[in-house]
Order: sequence, then structure tokens, then C-alpha cells
Amino acid sequence: MKRIFYSISVFAFIACASSLNKASDNLTKVNFAEKYAASITAKELSKHLYIYASDEFEGRDTGEPGQKKAIAYLKDFYVKEGIVSPISKDNYYQEVPAEFLNKRKRGKGLKDSENVLAFIKGSEKPDEIVVVSAHLDHVGMKDGEIYNGADDDGSGTVALLEMAQAFNMAAKNGKGPKRSILFLHVTGEEKGLLGSKYYTENPIFPLANTVCNLNIDMVGRVDDAHKENPNYVYLIGSDKLSANLHALSEEMNTKYTNIALDYKYNDENDPNRFYYRSDHYNFAKHNIPIIFYFNGTHADYHKASDTPDKINYEMLEKRTRLVFHTAWEVANRTERITADLLEKSTEETEK
Repeated sequence: MKRIFYSISVFAFIACASSLNKASDNLTKVNFAEKYAASITAKELSKHLYIYASDEFEGRDTGEPGQKKAIAYLKDFYVKEGIVSPISKDNYYQEVPAEFLNKRKRGKGLKDSENVLAFIKGSEKPDEIVVVSAHLDHVGMKDGEIYNGADDDGSGTVALLEMAQAFNMAAKNGKGPKRSILFLHVTGEEKGLLGSKYYTENPIFPLANTVCNLNIDMVGRVDDAHKENPNYVYLIGSDKLSANLHALSEEMNTKYTNIALDYKYNDENDPNRFYYRSDHYNFAKHNIPIIFYFNGTHADYHKASDTPDKINYEMLEKRTRLVFHTAWEVANRTERITADLLEKSTEETEK
């Protein structure tokens, strides 16, 4: 009787061990990028945007009280999430002085303003920085009307918040990223890309250490050209400096999001010249590979009617996840993304 009991016990132990091994094997097969991307939801994006693009923020004009409320909202989010500042413990603001702002062509009578920075330190290559950016400002008020800027660029701003939260969840669970991520909310974009210009001239981290810039400016709407199929996003600049970044971007989309990538505005002969009209360009000028994510213009562009109720939150979720997956791959791949097309061009010139 004892022998039978012993045999059953041994069998049970082996079965249990086998079950644990299988569980361990399954654990190693978890796609962590997909797991944390799933935390980016239309519901949360909507929750943030209805606040950030509300009348309370008075159109977020550079240096004005509404913009100060906006940066406080961003800081409070990062503090609550336990996502640190790269500047100092309690200071998430990179001051952009009025003197700098008013030197520029469109800067007239502007007051001191701020970029907002949050940071997740890389686990293996912390000195290599992936910058994900969006502009926090809009055009303020005109003739008593508030220009809420839900799409421009409330959509990009809340996308950064959701991505930061997802990366932070991963970091807390010991799952990355290997390179550091800088979430950069820049001011003064509407005045001539001034906040991003200030950052690139006064970087918190050396530009030589900046791997790439993924810039999000208007990703919450559907333009007239895509009314029949809203599952798209315009990509601009992905192949200007880095073939590797362009290929990685397409690979991540095929693997995870299956959005139609429209390169219409990537054409060098595009009369709109969007490549030169958002904050990524200040990084590209320093030969840092970039991607600009954009939904195109629409009837509410730079009007008081650009409100949160008109956002396509399903597409905002998908586009945000695409940027997240791209940032995840850039941050975790073995080899650093480089401006390989620029390097190739230089080599050919020297020959």
C-alpha cells in the first residue's frame, strides 16, 4: 500500500514539474510589446483629451494662462504615474525664455513658456535616447472664441501620456526599455517650432546620443481623402535619413497595427512642405532620424471647431499603438538606429 502511494506521489510531482515547465515556456513566449501596447485605449485617450482640449485650457496659447494650466496637467500626470523628470526631482519644465521666443519671426510679445519633459531610463543602454514628441500649445482665443485644438495637437499630447504609461508599466515589471525614452512636450510650435528649436539648441541629453525622434502632430481625425477608409496615417520623413528606421516602421505596422501608411506628403515636391512644418524638423536638421505621424488637414484645422467630440478615438488608439511599437523596437533592438542614408551619401561624395 505504501509503495503504491509513493508511486502516485512521484507521478504527481513529475506532472506538476512538467506543468510548471510548460507555464515557464509559455511565459517566455509572451509578446511584451503587444501586452503593454494593449494598455493604450481609446477610452483613456478620450478621457485625457476631453480635459486637455476643454475650454478651461483657453486654447493653450504660448506663455498664456491656459498654457500654464496645460503644463500643470502634464506634470501632475507624470508625478501621479511615478514617471520621473530628467531635469531634477520635482522640475518637469524646461524654461523657454521670452527673449528666445521673441527673436523668432512669428514671436511677437510672447511671454516665458515651458517644454515639459518626462523620462524612463533604459536598463542596458541608458545613454542612448529615443525622443517621442508632440507640441503642447495651440493658438489660444480669437474674438472671444476658444480654439481648443483637440486634434492640433491635443491628440499627439494625450498619445504621449498613454505611451509613457505603457512604457512605465513595462519598466516596473522589469521588461524594458533597454534604451532611454524621453517624452518631450514642446511649446511654441504654432509660433514657428520654437520649443523644439530651443530644446535642440539646449538639449537635456547630448544630440549625439539621440537615436531618433518620433513626432506626433495631429493623429485624431480623418481627412477627406480617406473618408471611405479611415484606417490610415500619413508618414513623413521616415526614409529621409535612415533606411533602417523606415524599414523598422513598416515592419512594426505589418506585425501589429495594419494601418495603411500613406506617403503622399513625404514627396520632396509636395507643395505643403509638411516635412518642414512640425517639430521633428529641428531634430532632422541635426541629422537625427525622424518620423512624423500626421492625419492630414481637415475643415476644422486652426478653427474653434477643432473639438474633442470630433476625434476618431479608435484611430487615435491604433495610431498611438503604432508609434509605441516603433519606439519599443527602436529602444530594444540590438543595433542603434543611425542616419545610414546620410552616411552612405557622405561616403559616395567622398569617393
